[in-house]
Amino acid sequence: MMLYNELQPADSYRIRMPYPFSNYDRQLLTLLYQPMVGPDAVSLYLTLWADGEMGSGDSTHYALMNTLGKPVKAIFESRIQLEAIGLLKTFRKDGEGRSFIYELCPPLDPKTFFADPLLSMFLFSKVGESSYRRVRDRFLIQTPLAEGYEEVSRTFTDIFQPVHAKSGYPADQQDFEARTDGKYEMEQDFDFALLRQGLSEQLVPKRVLTPAIRNFIVKLSFLYGFGPLEMQKVILLAIEDDYRIDEEGLRKAASDYYKMTVTTTAPKLEPVKEAEPTAKEPKTTQSSSNKEDELIAYLESASPIQVLRDIADGKEPLPADVQLANQLVTQHGMEPAVVNVLLQYVLLRTDMKLTKAYVEKIASHWLRKNVTTAKQAMEFARIEHEQYMKWKNESSTAPKRAPSSGRKPIREEKLPEWFNKKDEVETPVQGASSEQLEQEKQKMLAKLALKRRKGD
Repeated sequence: MMLYNELQPADSYRIRMPYPFSNYDRQLLTLLYQPMVGPDAVSLYLTLWADGEMGSGDSTHYALMNTLGKPVKAIFESRIQLEAIGLLKTFRKDGEGRSFIYELCPPLDPKTFFADPLLSMFLFSKVGESSYRRVRDRFLIQTPLAEGYEEVSRTFTDIFQPVHAKSGYPADQQDFEARTDGKYEMEQDFDFALLRQGLSEQLVPKRVLTPAIRNFIVKLSFLYGFGPLEMQKVILLAIEDDYRIDEEGLRKAASDYYKMTVTTTAPKLEPVKEAEPTAKEPKTTQSSSNKEDELIAYLESASPIQVLRDIADGKEPLPADVQLANQLVTQHGMEPAVVNVLLQYVLLRTDMKLTKAYVEKIASHWLRKNVTTAKQAMEFARIEHEQYMKWKNESSTAPKRAPSSGRKPIREEKLPEWFNKKDEVETPVQGASSEQLEQEKQKMLAKLALKRRKGD
Protein backbone atom coordinates (compact mmCIF):
# COMPACT_ATOMS: atom_id res chain seq x y z
CA MET A 1 0.00 0.00 0.00
CA MET A 2 1.43 3.37 -1.04
CA LEU A 3 2.19 5.78 1.78
CA TYR A 4 0.32 8.57 0.01
CA ASN A 5 -2.93 6.64 0.45
CA GLU A 6 -2.21 5.91 4.11
CA LEU A 7 -0.78 9.00 5.76
CA GLN A 8 0.40 12.52 4.96
CA PRO A 9 1.94 15.22 7.18
CA ALA A 10 -1.10 17.49 6.70
CA ASP A 11 -3.53 14.86 8.04
CA SER A 12 -4.99 15.81 11.40
CA TYR A 13 -5.44 13.55 14.41
CA ARG A 14 -6.78 13.56 17.92
CA ILE A 15 -6.14 11.20 20.83
CA ARG A 16 -8.74 9.22 22.74
CA MET A 17 -7.96 7.78 26.17
CA PRO A 18 -11.04 6.13 27.69
CA TYR A 19 -9.44 6.22 31.16
CA PRO A 20 -6.14 7.22 32.80
CA PHE A 21 -3.14 4.92 32.60
CA SER A 22 -0.83 4.19 35.53
CA ASN A 23 2.90 3.98 36.10
CA TYR A 24 2.47 0.19 36.18
CA ASP A 25 1.28 0.33 32.57
CA ARG A 26 4.44 2.24 31.71
CA GLN A 27 6.58 -0.52 33.27
CA LEU A 28 4.77 -3.19 31.28
CA LEU A 29 5.16 -1.17 28.10
CA THR A 30 8.89 -0.71 28.63
CA LEU A 31 9.84 -4.20 29.80
CA LEU A 32 7.46 -6.42 27.81
CA TYR A 33 6.46 -4.56 24.64
CA GLN A 34 9.51 -2.44 23.80
CA PRO A 35 11.73 -5.45 22.90
CA MET A 36 9.05 -6.60 20.44
CA VAL A 37 8.09 -3.39 18.63
CA GLY A 38 11.27 -1.36 19.18
CA PRO A 39 12.02 2.05 20.74
CA ASP A 40 10.52 4.10 17.87
CA ALA A 41 7.06 2.58 18.32
CA VAL A 42 7.24 2.95 22.10
CA SER A 43 8.35 6.56 21.69
CA LEU A 44 5.29 7.24 19.53
CA TYR A 45 3.03 5.57 22.11
CA LEU A 46 4.48 7.60 25.00
CA THR A 47 4.15 10.82 23.00
CA LEU A 48 0.50 10.11 22.24
CA TRP A 49 0.01 9.17 25.90
CA ALA A 50 1.45 12.50 27.08
CA ASP A 51 -0.67 14.47 24.60
CA GLY A 52 -3.77 12.54 25.67
CA GLU A 53 -3.19 13.27 29.35
CA MET A 54 -2.86 16.98 28.55
CA GLY A 55 -6.19 16.88 26.74
CA SER A 56 -4.79 18.51 23.62
CA GLY A 57 -7.20 18.88 20.72
CA ASP A 58 -6.67 18.26 17.04
CA SER A 59 -3.14 18.38 15.72
CA THR A 60 -1.37 17.53 12.48
CA HIS A 61 1.11 14.77 11.83
CA TYR A 62 3.57 17.44 10.81
CA ALA A 63 3.69 18.57 14.45
CA LEU A 64 4.17 14.95 15.49
CA MET A 65 7.06 14.67 13.03
CA ASN A 66 8.74 17.67 14.65
CA THR A 67 8.22 16.28 18.16
CA LEU A 68 9.66 12.87 17.36
CA GLY A 69 12.23 14.04 14.82
CA LYS A 70 11.02 11.32 12.42
CA PRO A 71 9.67 11.38 8.84
CA VAL A 72 6.04 10.52 8.23
CA LYS A 73 7.04 7.11 6.87
CA ALA A 74 8.71 6.16 10.18
CA ILE A 75 5.66 7.38 12.13
CA PHE A 76 3.35 5.27 9.96
CA GLU A 77 5.53 2.17 10.42
CA SER A 78 5.57 2.69 14.20
CA ARG A 79 1.80 3.19 14.20
CA ILE A 80 1.03 -0.09 12.44
CA GLN A 81 3.40 -1.91 14.82
CA LEU A 82 1.36 -0.58 17.77
CA GLU A 83 -1.87 -1.55 16.03
CA ALA A 84 -0.68 -5.11 15.38
CA ILE A 85 0.48 -5.65 18.97
CA GLY A 86 -2.84 -4.40 20.40
CA LEU A 87 -1.68 -1.08 21.90
CA LEU A 88 -3.44 1.26 19.48
CA LYS A 89 -6.72 1.44 17.58
CA THR A 90 -6.91 3.76 14.57
CA PHE A 91 -10.07 5.29 13.13
CA ARG A 92 -10.00 7.31 9.89
CA LYS A 93 -12.44 9.79 8.37
CA ASP A 94 -12.05 10.73 4.71
CA GLY A 95 -13.32 13.98 3.27
CA GLU A 96 -11.92 17.34 2.28
CA GLY A 97 -9.26 16.87 4.94
CA ARG A 98 -8.40 13.38 6.13
CA SER A 99 -8.44 12.99 9.93
CA PHE A 100 -7.65 10.22 12.41
CA ILE A 101 -8.59 9.26 15.95
CA TYR A 102 -5.94 7.30 17.85
CA GLU A 103 -7.34 5.32 20.78
CA LEU A 104 -4.64 4.15 23.18
CA CYS A 105 -5.04 0.70 24.74
CA PRO A 106 -3.12 -0.30 27.89
CA PRO A 107 -0.75 -3.27 27.80
CA LEU A 108 -1.88 -6.69 28.93
CA ASP A 109 -1.29 -7.69 32.54
CA PRO A 110 1.69 -10.03 33.04
CA LYS A 111 -0.43 -13.15 33.66
CA THR A 112 -2.32 -12.73 30.39
CA PHE A 113 0.81 -11.71 28.48
CA PHE A 114 2.93 -14.72 29.45
CA ALA A 115 -0.02 -17.10 28.95
CA ASP A 116 -0.35 -15.96 25.34
CA PRO A 117 1.75 -18.25 23.07
CA LEU A 118 2.44 -15.63 20.40
CA LEU A 119 3.40 -12.73 22.65
CA SER A 120 5.54 -14.83 24.99
CA MET A 121 7.36 -16.49 22.08
CA PHE A 122 7.80 -13.11 20.37
CA LEU A 123 9.46 -11.69 23.50
CA PHE A 124 11.56 -14.84 23.96
CA SER A 125 12.86 -14.67 20.38
CA LYS A 126 13.84 -11.02 20.85
CA VAL A 127 15.62 -11.05 24.23
CA GLY A 128 16.85 -14.64 24.64
CA GLU A 129 16.26 -17.17 27.40
CA SER A 130 18.15 -15.53 30.28
CA SER A 131 16.61 -12.07 29.82
CA TYR A 132 13.19 -13.62 29.24
CA ARG A 133 13.35 -15.51 32.54
CA ARG A 134 14.59 -12.43 34.36
CA VAL A 135 11.79 -10.17 33.15
CA ARG A 136 9.19 -12.90 33.76
CA ASP A 137 10.37 -13.42 37.34
CA ARG A 138 10.11 -9.67 37.92
CA PHE A 139 6.33 -9.90 37.65
CA LEU A 140 5.85 -12.97 39.84
CA ILE A 141 3.87 -12.50 43.05
CA GLN A 142 6.55 -11.71 45.63
CA THR A 143 4.44 -11.69 48.82
CA PRO A 144 2.28 -14.82 49.09
CA LEU A 145 -0.15 -15.23 51.97
CA ALA A 146 1.43 -16.22 55.24
CA GLU A 147 0.78 -19.73 56.51
CA GLY A 148 -2.34 -20.45 58.54
CA TYR A 149 -4.61 -17.82 56.98
CA GLU A 150 -7.86 -18.66 55.22
CA GLU A 151 -10.19 -16.35 53.35
CA VAL A 152 -13.30 -15.24 55.25
CA SER A 153 -14.51 -12.51 52.89
CA ARG A 154 -18.28 -12.20 52.55
CA THR A 155 -19.93 -12.61 49.19
CA PHE A 156 -22.32 -10.14 47.60
CA THR A 157 -25.38 -12.20 48.50
CA ASP A 158 -24.19 -12.50 52.10
CA ILE A 159 -24.56 -8.75 52.59
CA PHE A 160 -27.11 -7.52 50.07
CA GLN A 161 -30.58 -8.67 49.11
CA PRO A 162 -33.02 -7.42 46.45
CA VAL A 163 -35.94 -5.16 47.42
CA HIS A 164 -38.85 -5.50 45.02
CA ALA A 165 -40.20 -1.98 45.04
CA LYS A 166 -42.42 -0.48 42.35
CA SER A 167 -40.13 2.42 41.56
CA GLY A 168 -39.09 1.03 38.17
CA TYR A 169 -35.65 0.26 36.80
CA PRO A 170 -32.61 2.51 36.41
CA ALA A 171 -32.22 4.22 33.06
CA ASP A 172 -30.44 2.23 30.36
CA GLN A 173 -26.94 3.64 29.85
CA GLN A 174 -24.60 1.70 27.62
CA ASP A 175 -21.66 4.02 26.94
CA PHE A 176 -19.61 3.48 30.07
CA GLU A 177 -15.86 3.63 30.27
CA ALA A 178 -14.25 0.19 30.35
CA ARG A 179 -10.67 -0.99 30.57
CA THR A 180 -10.08 -2.84 27.33
CA ASP A 181 -6.66 -4.42 27.52
CA GLY A 182 -4.47 -4.36 24.43
CA LYS A 183 -5.63 -7.58 22.79
CA TYR A 184 -4.35 -7.99 19.25
CA GLU A 185 -6.52 -9.11 16.34
CA MET A 186 -5.78 -12.14 14.16
CA GLU A 187 -6.97 -13.06 10.68
CA GLN A 188 -6.26 -16.77 10.47
CA ASP A 189 -8.55 -19.31 8.82
CA PHE A 190 -8.42 -22.69 10.49
CA ASP A 191 -10.43 -25.74 9.36
CA PHE A 192 -11.93 -27.05 12.61
CA ALA A 193 -14.16 -29.43 10.63
CA LEU A 194 -11.08 -31.20 9.23
CA LEU A 195 -9.53 -31.16 12.71
CA ARG A 196 -12.57 -32.96 14.19
CA GLN A 197 -12.61 -35.62 11.43
CA GLY A 198 -9.44 -37.21 12.78
CA LEU A 199 -10.42 -37.02 16.45
CA SER A 200 -12.89 -39.57 17.78
CA GLU A 201 -15.50 -38.50 20.32
CA GLN A 202 -14.24 -41.16 22.73
CA LEU A 203 -10.69 -39.79 22.78
CA VAL A 204 -11.41 -36.07 22.46
CA PRO A 205 -14.99 -35.09 23.36
CA LYS A 206 -16.37 -32.01 21.63
CA ARG A 207 -16.96 -30.30 24.96
CA VAL A 208 -13.22 -29.92 25.61
CA LEU A 209 -12.82 -27.66 22.54
CA THR A 210 -14.17 -24.57 24.29
CA PRO A 211 -14.00 -21.15 22.58
CA ALA A 212 -10.89 -20.31 24.60
CA ILE A 213 -9.17 -23.58 23.61
CA ARG A 214 -10.17 -23.11 19.96
CA ASN A 215 -8.68 -19.62 19.99
CA PHE A 216 -5.49 -21.02 21.54
CA ILE A 217 -5.33 -23.73 18.83
CA VAL A 218 -5.51 -21.04 16.13
CA LYS A 219 -2.62 -19.15 17.75
CA LEU A 220 -0.45 -22.26 18.00
CA SER A 221 -1.28 -23.18 14.40
CA PHE A 222 -0.13 -19.75 13.25
CA LEU A 223 3.01 -19.77 15.41
CA TYR A 224 4.30 -23.20 14.35
CA GLY A 225 2.82 -23.31 10.83
CA PHE A 226 0.73 -26.38 11.68
CA GLY A 227 -2.39 -27.35 9.72
CA PRO A 228 -5.40 -29.28 11.07
CA LEU A 229 -3.65 -32.65 10.60
CA GLU A 230 -0.62 -31.59 12.64
CA MET A 231 -2.85 -30.04 15.32
CA GLN A 232 -4.68 -33.37 15.64
CA LYS A 233 -1.43 -34.94 16.83
CA VAL A 234 -0.77 -31.99 19.16
CA ILE A 235 -4.21 -32.38 20.76
CA LEU A 236 -3.71 -36.13 21.22
CA LEU A 237 -0.41 -35.40 22.96
CA ALA A 238 -2.05 -32.77 25.19
CA ILE A 239 -5.25 -34.62 26.19
CA GLU A 240 -5.16 -35.81 29.80
CA ASP A 241 -6.48 -39.05 31.29
CA ASP A 242 -9.66 -37.34 32.51
CA TYR A 243 -10.35 -35.98 28.98
CA ARG A 244 -9.36 -32.41 29.79
CA ILE A 245 -7.21 -29.99 27.79
CA ASP A 246 -5.67 -26.82 29.15
CA GLU A 247 -3.65 -24.11 27.46
CA GLU A 248 -0.38 -25.00 29.15
CA GLY A 249 -0.67 -28.63 28.04
CA LEU A 250 -1.40 -27.55 24.46
CA ARG A 251 1.56 -25.20 24.48
CA LYS A 252 3.96 -27.91 25.68
CA ALA A 253 2.58 -30.51 23.25
CA ALA A 254 2.91 -28.13 20.27
CA SER A 255 6.47 -27.25 21.29
CA ASP A 256 7.43 -30.93 21.66
CA TYR A 257 5.86 -31.91 18.32
CA TYR A 258 7.63 -29.01 16.58
CA LYS A 259 10.98 -30.12 18.03
CA MET A 260 10.39 -33.70 16.90
CA THR A 261 9.19 -32.99 13.36
CA VAL A 262 10.72 -29.66 12.30
CA THR A 263 13.64 -28.31 14.33
CA THR A 264 14.75 -27.75 17.89
CA THR A 265 15.18 -24.02 17.19
CA ALA A 266 12.24 -22.00 18.47
CA PRO A 267 10.21 -20.17 15.78
CA LYS A 268 10.63 -16.42 15.43
CA LEU A 269 8.05 -13.74 14.74
CA GLU A 270 9.10 -11.01 12.35
CA PRO A 271 7.28 -8.15 10.62
CA VAL A 272 5.75 -8.94 7.25
CA LYS A 273 7.86 -7.59 4.41
CA GLU A 274 5.94 -5.01 2.41
CA ALA A 275 6.65 -3.21 -0.82
CA GLU A 276 8.46 0.10 -0.40
CA PRO A 277 5.83 2.90 -0.32
CA THR A 278 6.23 5.78 -2.74
CA ALA A 279 5.31 9.41 -2.25
CA LYS A 280 3.39 9.74 -5.54
CA GLU A 281 0.87 7.49 -7.19
CA PRO A 282 1.83 6.14 -10.62
CA LYS A 283 -0.04 7.83 -13.45
CA THR A 284 -0.56 4.69 -15.52
CA THR A 285 -0.42 1.01 -14.63
CA GLN A 286 -0.62 -2.09 -16.78
CA SER A 287 -2.72 -5.09 -15.84
CA SER A 288 0.18 -7.48 -16.44
CA SER A 289 2.49 -5.63 -14.07
CA ASN A 290 -0.32 -5.40 -11.51
CA LYS A 291 -0.80 -9.17 -11.64
CA GLU A 292 2.91 -9.79 -11.17
CA ASP A 293 3.02 -7.28 -8.30
CA GLU A 294 0.11 -9.08 -6.65
CA LEU A 295 1.87 -12.42 -7.13
CA ILE A 296 5.11 -11.05 -5.65
CA ALA A 297 3.18 -9.64 -2.68
CA TYR A 298 1.56 -13.05 -2.16
CA LEU A 299 4.86 -14.93 -2.38
CA GLU A 300 6.53 -12.47 0.00
CA SER A 301 3.79 -12.72 2.63
CA ALA A 302 2.59 -16.35 2.49
CA SER A 303 4.29 -19.19 4.34
CA PRO A 304 5.74 -22.11 2.33
CA ILE A 305 3.14 -24.44 3.82
CA GLN A 306 0.36 -22.13 2.66
CA VAL A 307 1.84 -22.09 -0.85
CA LEU A 308 1.87 -25.90 -0.88
CA ARG A 309 -1.80 -25.90 0.18
CA ASP A 310 -2.77 -23.36 -2.49
CA ILE A 311 -0.99 -25.28 -5.26
CA ALA A 312 -2.87 -28.42 -4.17
CA ASP A 313 -6.24 -26.57 -4.25
CA GLY A 314 -6.49 -26.35 -0.48
CA LYS A 315 -5.50 -29.93 0.33
CA GLU A 316 -3.08 -30.53 3.17
CA PRO A 317 0.50 -31.15 1.90
CA LEU A 318 2.31 -34.35 2.75
CA PRO A 319 4.61 -34.25 5.81
CA ALA A 320 7.67 -34.94 3.61
CA ASP A 321 6.95 -31.85 1.48
CA VAL A 322 6.37 -29.73 4.59
CA GLN A 323 9.60 -30.98 6.15
CA LEU A 324 11.56 -30.17 2.98
CA ALA A 325 10.19 -26.62 2.88
CA ASN A 326 10.89 -26.11 6.60
CA GLN A 327 14.46 -27.40 6.24
CA LEU A 328 15.19 -24.87 3.50
CA VAL A 329 14.08 -22.05 5.80
CA THR A 330 15.27 -23.17 9.23
CA GLN A 331 18.44 -25.16 8.46
CA HIS A 332 19.70 -23.51 5.28
CA GLY A 333 18.57 -19.95 6.00
CA MET A 334 16.61 -19.35 2.80
CA GLU A 335 14.03 -16.60 2.87
CA PRO A 336 10.45 -17.98 2.93
CA ALA A 337 9.59 -15.89 -0.16
CA VAL A 338 12.44 -17.50 -2.13
CA VAL A 339 11.32 -20.96 -1.00
CA ASN A 340 7.80 -20.12 -2.20
CA VAL A 341 9.06 -19.33 -5.72
CA LEU A 342 11.20 -22.47 -5.73
CA LEU A 343 8.28 -24.69 -4.70
CA GLN A 344 5.96 -23.21 -7.31
CA TYR A 345 8.58 -23.43 -10.06
CA VAL A 346 9.60 -27.05 -9.37
CA LEU A 347 6.09 -28.40 -8.82
CA LEU A 348 4.75 -26.96 -12.06
CA ARG A 349 7.78 -28.19 -14.03
CA THR A 350 7.80 -31.75 -12.69
CA ASP A 351 4.11 -32.63 -12.95
CA MET A 352 3.47 -31.77 -9.28
CA LYS A 353 6.28 -34.00 -7.96
CA LEU A 354 8.57 -32.43 -5.38
CA THR A 355 11.88 -34.24 -5.85
CA LYS A 356 14.16 -33.48 -2.91
CA ALA A 357 17.47 -33.77 -4.80
CA TYR A 358 16.28 -31.49 -7.60
CA VAL A 359 14.89 -28.90 -5.17
CA GLU A 360 18.08 -28.88 -3.11
CA LYS A 361 20.26 -28.47 -6.23
CA ILE A 362 18.40 -25.32 -7.31
CA ALA A 363 18.27 -24.11 -3.70
CA SER A 364 22.04 -24.50 -3.38
CA HIS A 365 22.52 -22.43 -6.54
CA TRP A 366 20.28 -19.63 -5.25
CA LEU A 367 22.00 -19.64 -1.87
CA ARG A 368 25.40 -19.21 -3.49
CA LYS A 369 24.01 -16.38 -5.62
CA ASN A 370 22.53 -14.73 -2.51
CA VAL A 371 18.94 -14.66 -3.80
CA THR A 372 16.85 -13.10 -1.03
CA THR A 373 13.57 -11.88 -2.57
CA ALA A 374 10.74 -13.40 -4.59
CA LYS A 375 11.44 -10.98 -7.43
CA GLN A 376 15.07 -12.04 -7.65
CA ALA A 377 14.12 -15.74 -7.51
CA MET A 378 11.59 -15.34 -10.34
CA GLU A 379 14.17 -13.60 -12.51
CA PHE A 380 16.78 -16.26 -11.76
CA ALA A 381 14.31 -19.01 -12.74
CA ARG A 382 13.80 -17.29 -16.10
CA ILE A 383 17.48 -16.75 -16.79
CA GLU A 384 18.68 -20.21 -15.71
CA HIS A 385 15.75 -22.17 -17.14
CA GLU A 386 17.83 -24.13 -19.68
CA GLN A 387 20.42 -25.04 -17.07
CA TYR A 388 17.72 -26.24 -14.67
CA MET A 389 16.20 -28.30 -17.48
CA LYS A 390 19.56 -30.04 -17.94
CA TRP A 391 19.75 -30.77 -14.21
CA LYS A 392 16.25 -32.24 -14.32
CA ASN A 393 17.07 -34.49 -17.28
CA GLU A 394 20.37 -35.61 -15.71
CA SER A 395 18.65 -36.58 -12.48
CA SER A 396 15.94 -38.54 -14.30
CA THR A 397 16.60 -42.30 -14.29
CA ALA A 398 13.58 -43.33 -16.40
CA PRO A 399 14.61 -45.17 -19.64
CA LYS A 400 13.76 -43.37 -22.86
CA ARG A 401 11.68 -45.30 -25.41
CA ALA A 402 11.74 -44.46 -29.11
CA PRO A 403 8.29 -43.54 -30.45
CA SER A 404 6.71 -45.84 -33.07
CA SER A 405 6.44 -43.05 -35.62
CA GLY A 406 10.17 -42.42 -35.48
CA ARG A 407 9.68 -38.76 -34.53
CA LYS A 408 10.90 -37.44 -31.22
CA PRO A 409 7.92 -36.61 -28.99
CA ILE A 410 7.62 -33.03 -27.88
CA ARG A 411 6.62 -32.57 -24.25
CA GLU A 412 5.54 -29.13 -23.19
CA GLU A 413 6.78 -28.16 -19.77
CA LYS A 414 4.16 -26.47 -17.62
CA LEU A 415 5.60 -23.29 -16.15
CA PRO A 416 4.34 -20.67 -13.69
CA GLU A 417 2.50 -17.72 -15.21
CA TRP A 418 5.21 -15.35 -14.08
CA PHE A 419 7.88 -17.23 -16.08
CA ASN A 420 7.15 -15.51 -19.40
CA LYS A 421 7.13 -12.00 -17.91
CA LYS A 422 9.86 -9.70 -19.22
CA ASP A 423 9.59 -6.91 -16.64
CA GLU A 424 12.92 -5.49 -15.61
CA VAL A 425 13.83 -6.45 -12.07
CA GLU A 426 16.73 -5.93 -9.75
CA THR A 427 19.77 -8.08 -10.46
CA PRO A 428 19.89 -10.86 -7.86
CA VAL A 429 23.68 -11.06 -7.78
CA GLN A 430 25.22 -8.65 -5.32
CA GLY A 431 28.49 -6.94 -6.03
CA ALA A 432 30.02 -6.17 -9.42
CA SER A 433 27.74 -7.07 -12.43
CA SER A 434 28.92 -9.73 -14.85
CA GLU A 435 28.95 -8.79 -18.54
CA GLN A 436 28.69 -12.42 -19.57
CA LEU A 437 25.63 -12.96 -17.32
CA GLU A 438 23.93 -9.92 -18.84
CA GLN A 439 24.58 -11.21 -22.37
CA GLU A 440 23.13 -14.61 -21.50
CA LYS A 441 20.11 -12.91 -19.93
CA GLN A 442 19.41 -10.88 -23.08
CA LYS A 443 19.85 -13.98 -25.27
CA MET A 444 17.37 -15.93 -23.13
CA LEU A 445 14.80 -13.15 -23.15
CA ALA A 446 15.10 -12.86 -26.95
CA LYS A 447 14.50 -16.62 -27.33
CA LEU A 448 11.44 -16.46 -25.10
CA ALA A 449 10.03 -13.49 -27.03
CA LEU A 450 10.57 -15.36 -30.33
CA LYS A 451 8.77 -18.43 -29.02
CA ARG A 452 5.77 -16.38 -27.94
CA ARG A 453 5.50 -14.74 -31.36
CA LYS A 454 5.48 -18.21 -32.98
CA GLY A 455 2.70 -19.29 -30.65
CA ASP A 456 4.76 -21.94 -28.77
